[in-house]
Amino acid sequence: MSTNQQSGLIDQQPACGFSLDNEPALGTELVTRRSGYEHHGVYAGNGMVIHYAGFAKSLHRGPVEEVTVEQFAAGHEVTIRQNPAAKFVGMEAVRRARSRLGEDNYHLLTNNCEHFVTWCLDGRARSRQVQACFVHPSAAVRAVTGLFRAYVAAERRRRMNAALAA
Repeated sequence: MSTNQQSGLIDQQPACGFSLDNEPALGTELVTRRSGYEHHGVYAGNGMVIHYAGFAKSLHRGPVEEVTVEQFAAGHEVTIRQNPAAKFVGMEAVRRARSRLGEDNYHLLTNNCEHFVTWCLDGRARSRQVQACFVHPSAAVRAVTGLFRAYVAAERRRRMNAALAA
């Protein structure tokens, strides 16, 4: 169980596809569970998500970008994280997220995808995952291991794509 779920402040539910019938509300926090960490984004409507790409795609950091839910998910299940205490909701949260499109100042410990989303929704950049790594060293080991696995997988995909293109 994640720190967020234990706190009782944030509720997660699986998001089973995104059709017009069950589309999340604008400004909803979306989360994908990766190997050892979670990746966060803000739902912008019409099947689009704004997120800090960071190391989600490769070892090279990426900027804040707007992508499809499928690109954001990268093959992982997407969950909706309810944040009833959010100061900025709906279009205001999306506006805040879009105001940072193109920003390329990702830093794993101080400006990651979770910091970005909490800033969009609460006005304060925080990462419970980073906090947990300082409190529980085993969480840090899991996160680093997960990032390494993601890097290896991204390198395999890159090499495979390069070989196919050649």
